[in-house]
Amino acid sequence: MLEIKNLYVKAGEKEILRGLNLSVGKGEVHVILGPNGSGKSTLMNVIMGHPKYEITSGEIFFEGEDLTALKTFERARRGIFLSFQTPEEIPGITVENMLRTAKQAISGEKIKILQFRKELRAIMSELKINPEYASRYMNVGFSGGEKKRNEILQLLVLNPKLALLDETDSGLDVDAVEIVSGGVAKFHNENNSCVIITHNAQILKHLPVNRAHIFLSGRIVKSGGAELVSEVSEHGYAPYEVES
Repeated sequence: MLEIKNLYVKAGEKEILRGLNLSVGKGEVHVILGPNGSGKSTLMNVIMGHPKYEITSGEIFFEGEDLTALKTFERARRGIFLSFQTPEEIPGITVENMLRTAKQAISGEKIKILQFRKELRAIMSELKINPEYASRYMNVGFSGGEKKRNEILQLLVLNPKLALLDETDSGLDVDAVEIVSGGVAKFHNENNSCVIITHNAQILKHLPVNRAHIFLSGRIVKSGGAELVSEVSEHGYAPYEVES
């Protein structure tokens, strides 16, 4: 589904990603682990097409298509979704209107308001989100935990092919992480894929992790199975800094 080949990326004059390779198959869950500042979020933003970053070398393919020339909205329409580490507040547009508009843009079909509202409320109930929040402006006045649950709400409503989750669990208490983890597990199936950046193995509780990758200084220095998550929790990143 996702194929990244020898990717080099810079922001301004600073090189951030240095020869990164990553392959994610349909139905797979990949976890990216690494210290702050190692380039993990940059990778997510580059896949999504953030204009701040410049690809100086390498390629990104999604379902066999080269993404390089595509705008962010075009990538979203093809089925890529990014959950932000720090979700933005968007005054002037309600949660319900934004999600319905986004879903229509992706599907190309007119969505019936009442049916959509019913489905939205059902998902909000599962995520323990107050239904009144559907009529509030996107993330405006939401707590940190509410913003993160709202990201999972978007994930479940838009149902993308590839979910990029950038520390969606950061700053959450144990109960909120459980809700977010359950939401991601509800989304994932054999026809979609997840790439998850996390420092907290709790979000992986309900997910079958296919591959884990250690990310240091803008590249993947080691890949393996789910056991890497436990190794990092126990020993940190120091052993891999020596290897790299």
